Amino acid sequence: MEPVVFFHGFSGKILFDLIKAVKEAARTAGVDPGLIAFASSTPTNLNWKIKDLIREVRQEHEMMREKK
Repeated sequence: MEPVVFFHGFSGKILFDLIKAVKEAARTAGVDPGLIAFASSTPTNLNWKIKDLIREVRQEHEMMREKK
């Protein structure tokens, strides 16, 4: 199972700084930061079940990785 990090209540520069910090911590721990899928809350996804949110975020992440 690949990691998903979900943020709620953060936006703008602080959100990007947090993502950067998580990626750096992953590198330090020997984890490929490219495997981590990131998401933030939206009015729509706040009503989703966690398992559905994780599945959707992982699918979107994989599609973006394939495009690169």
